[in-house]
Amino acid sequence: MSAETIQTRQNKRVGRRPHSLASRVHKLLVKRGLTLAFAESCTGGLIGDLITDISGSSAYFLGSAVTYSDNAKQRLLGVRATTLAAHGAVSATTAAEMAQGARQIYGADIAASVTGIAGPTGATPGKPVGLVYIHLSAEGAEWGERHQWDSDRIGNKVLAAEAVFRLLLRCLAG
Repeated sequence: MSAETIQTRQNKRVGRRPHSLASRVHKLLVKRGLTLAFAESCTGGLIGDLITDISGSSAYFLGSAVTYSDNAKQRLLGVRATTLAAHGAVSATTAAEMAQGARQIYGADIAASVTGIAGPTGATPGKPVGLVYIHLSAEGAEWGERHQWDSDRIGNKVLAAEAVFRLLLRCLAG
């Protein structure tokens, strides 16, 4: 597959909206002199990819841990085994521990996380395809959200990325 084909597929898959949201986050982070990190599960690195598409993101972006497995969430981010056993990987508690872990390991001012079920498989009773939890951790502040979308796998990933950027914008604006 050529680089041109990959780029065309990415543009069709992602569109312009997440890039626009990422650009707005970029401007606020630069203006405030804050650093940012991510912990991603169901988005598989998409959020970090979108932020690094912006020239100058190295001024504030420290990194993104893609922790798809429970083991990676525990070993890299410090998510507790008891949290995973009690709540599962797709939960508000896990999302919070992921964001807090990313903030700690990267030494970032702000860290955001996402965990969910992109689909089309993976649903369980009480946890349908499209269920996503996002969390933002900053000094003295924690914000979390639950979302449920009815899209395909790629759509759910894009919608999750957009939700993370919207949460970042609300927190940075306040």
